[in-house]
Amino acid sequence: MVIPALILVFIFSYIPMYGVLMAFQDYSIFDGFWASPWVGFKHFEMFFSSPDFWTIMRNTLIISALKLFIGFPAPIILALMLNEVRKMAFKRVIQTVSYLPHFLSWVIVAGFAMSILSTDNGSLNILLQKLRLIDEPIGFLGIAEYFWGILVSVNVWKEIGFNSIVYLAAIAGINPNLYEAAQMDGASRLKQIRYITIPSIMPVVIIFFILAIGNLLNAGFEDILLLGGNPVLRDVSDVLDTYVYRTGIENQRFSYATAAGLFKAVVSVLLLTLANYVARKSGNSLW
Repeated sequence: MVIPALILVFIFSYIPMYGVLMAFQDYSIFDGFWASPWVGFKHFEMFFSSPDFWTIMRNTLIISALKLFIGFPAPIILALMLNEVRKMAFKRVIQTVSYLPHFLSWVIVAGFAMSILSTDNGSLNILLQKLRLIDEPIGFLGIAEYFWGILVSVNVWKEIGFNSIVYLAAIAGINPNLYEAAQMDGASRLKQIRYITIPSIMPVVIIFFILAIGNLLNAGFEDILLLGGNPVLRDVSDVLDTYVYRTGIENQRFSYATAAGLFKAVVSVLLLTLANYVARKSGNSLW
């Protein structure tokens, strides 16, 4: 089973990497890789000098940072809260409800969000009007100032339950004798969480934080493409992945899009290496 798996990984993960050559060519689908002329770093220079570059990088970094600093601690907090629940039936219900959104496609989740935020009988607008907080429905997905908050909130709702599984497993592996000793010493539940639970799961948290840093330029694709499809939101929703898709697939600028994608990949590897180097100082690292 191992050899066929390695063959599949080689075919689908390594052979396609040959395509990065397009970033250094004026690639033509008719001439192919070998006949297309080499142009060096021409497309990288065009990308860095593009008027869209700084807007794209700003959106990518801000959205990624929001997802990191809000979405990363959310499943940890949920795991800590679930660990304190003593009624197992209630705990299982909460776990199941929080896990389910992960298994829904972004098409369904985006449709659900659009329905709630709709100006035409949208649940949120109806609630705000009932509370007399607004007089007229608000088109939330047509206002740039609301987009980042909506995007991050939907992402957290979708992934918080599933991402908490790892931390719940780490908490389950803690020696119960530590809690018994803490109780005998008079430690409250909050102190047990602070001095036993959190330090015990910290190696797992650090590993996942390193991986999250490596994905700092992965602001998202499907969620942004579906929720930020309104052209009015382009200035706040366009990130590296959507930009590569639009220029490469829609505009058929294959070499230019490959250069942008390769830039993102190289920076991500550098960030991952840097985060791992810093984490190694604490004794926890990927390698």
